Amino acid sequence: MTYNNSNPPTPPVVATDNLTYLALGDSYTIGEAVNATQSYPYQLAAQLTQAGHITANPTIVARTGWTTDELINAINASGTAGKKYSIVTLLIGVNNQYRGYSKAVYRSEFAKLLSTAIDYANGDKAHVFVISIPNWGLTPFASGYDRKTIGDDVEQFNLINKDETNKQGVAWVDIGPAYSKTSTDATLTAGDGLHPAAGMYSLWVQALAPVVLSNLK
Repeated sequence: MTYNNSNPPTPPVVATDNLTYLALGDSYTIGEAVNATQSYPYQLAAQLTQAGHITANPTIVARTGWTTDELINAINASGTAGKKYSIVTLLIGVNNQYRGYSKAVYRSEFAKLLSTAIDYANGDKAHVFVISIPNWGLTPFASGYDRKTIGDDVEQFNLINKDETNKQGVAWVDIGPAYSKTSTDATLTAGDGLHPAAGMYSLWVQALAPVVLSNLK
């Protein structure tokens, strides 16, 4: 008699559901300067599918340069009114900071967008995920700017969106630790010197996916 001491093959992950995904935001959400499939919404959908939650290609309402008020207006004109999604992500505010917009107005408009995101998730706050604003002061694009001032200002905007997110009982995912690697690893920034490369979006998904998967259970 012979014995096979090799480990048995890992059984394939069995899909248990089919998810829809809405991503709300700006240039970071559409993946400016990279292929769309390398953006964090597409990478997140792929990771969820790999984990057994079959996820359709994300519906994305985002554009480079959008501020909170522009995202609000775009949502109203997007044709998504009344639709419901299994998961919703929200990342918005860097352009409010860049343009020097009022933080008080940002708080009000962000809170409105978060309520809209919850409505898209059919009122299920556990399926809504807010992503922190990246500190663009770490990028080559910021050369010639006061990087410390940018970083401090972005932090203030993040404190606002984190506070509003916590008030609503929604998950807030901090991509700051991953983004800090931008200043020491040039490969994590896209060719435009400002937006993340695919590898940086992968780091974001490493932070985001476990939270999403935990809340889907």
